[in-house]
Amino acid sequence: MNKKRTKKNGRKKIILSALALSMIVFGLWFSSTNAASFLKGYMIFKSGQVDEVEVIAKTASSNETISLPEQEDDAEEILYPVRPEKGENIGNLLIPKIEATLPIFHGSDEDELAKGVGHFADSVLPGENDNSVLSGHMDTVFRRLGEVGKGDLLTVETSAGTFTYKVRKTRIVDADDRTVIVPKPKATLTVSTCYPFDFIGSDAPERFILIADLVSKE
Repeated sequence: MNKKRTKKNGRKKIILSALALSMIVFGLWFSSTNAASFLKGYMIFKSGQVDEVEVIAKTASSNETISLPEQEDDAEEILYPVRPEKGENIGNLLIPKIEATLPIFHGSDEDELAKGVGHFADSVLPGENDNSVLSGHMDTVFRRLGEVGKGDLLTVETSAGTFTYKVRKTRIVDADDRTVIVPKPKATLTVSTCYPFDFIGSDAPERFILIADLVSKE
């Protein structure tokens, strides 16, 4: 009986010794690779303990980089929580080159243009990303707009702040050219008036266009 028990205990010792040896060998292998570093970095990243968006793991045989997806940017700032009503005064357009300060009204029908500069209602409001389109009569508010050119500044003051644009280029297009109101990839101000400036009547054949990029906001 004692011999059987001794033999059984001997087997247990052999099994435990083999298991311990296996664990030691696995531990040496695991620590000699970058698997441990990667696992640790990944767990830290998942728990939110670091701000980095990239966990790098170099394998034993290469310099391969493993990147986790970047975190999403914050939502775009809302400049105008309440959108203006048609005909509402939304601010002023300042043109330093011709020393002009002109009121801007939401909408570009004759009612708005008779009072000042009209804001094309289907375009974004000044300061927002995309193309904000303003228009006015050449014989009233934009009488001297032809003196404004590339490099000149246009400033728009609204309830959302003060937005300064720098004229990037000027264009002369046909009266029915709709490219002036197309979307833009960044904050842009497009200003339009009838052309030629000495045209007499209400059906001028062309439009004089200023295209300006947002350079600062306060």
